[in-house]
Amino acid sequence: MATKKALVIDDEQIVLDSVGKILSSETYQVDRTLKAQKGIKMALEEPYDVVLTDIRMPDIGGLIVLRDIKRQKPSLPVVIITGYATVRSAVQAMQLGASDYIEKPFTPEQLIRSIAAAIELEKSQTPEEQVLVHKSEVLKVIDRLARDDNFKKNLLYNGTEVLFDYDLTKAEMLAIITGDLLWIEEQIGPLTQDQRKWFESRIGAEIW
Repeated sequence: MATKKALVIDDEQIVLDSVGKILSSETYQVDRTLKAQKGIKMALEEPYDVVLTDIRMPDIGGLIVLRDIKRQKPSLPVVIITGYATVRSAVQAMQLGASDYIEKPFTPEQLIRSIAAAIELEKSQTPEEQVLVHKSEVLKVIDRLARDDNFKKNLLYNGTEVLFDYDLTKAEMLAIITGDLLWIEEQIGPLTQDQRKWFESRIGAEIW
């Protein structure tokens, strides 16, 4: 059996040790890190078959890890590690491009099954282009966020559910939800001060 390479990103050492032990017994080569930013760098520089990331971490959340990995490696499967309190967030992460999620505590069988399913899923799908496709729809959302405080609060607390009425790709939804102003302006051009309000308020805000 060919060795696969996995990266695990989690701020709990016990999770890193547990996942590493399980996957190593299944012929995976496993790299681990407690730091999300370092994990993103590793994922982009090394040829991994799968990345596992916690959804909620102190430096950078799992949605930004997902976003930054998919932006450069759209076919790399990302599995979300979640606790009971963040299962809803993990489900929404799948709507934004994650391949699967696994809830702590998990059994070795559950972990192995989830990773295998994620890898097979990505093999069967065409990677989504990481460019802005629906400029007018994105601007509709941004303009509404600039003038409608209730819509802004709803997006902050309910995530993808709020965006399903708009014709958006996963990459576009993820950029809006995570407040990725740099990518949005690279694709659309400079936003007005009012249009930038959501992105400025999103900085440092814990979502879901």
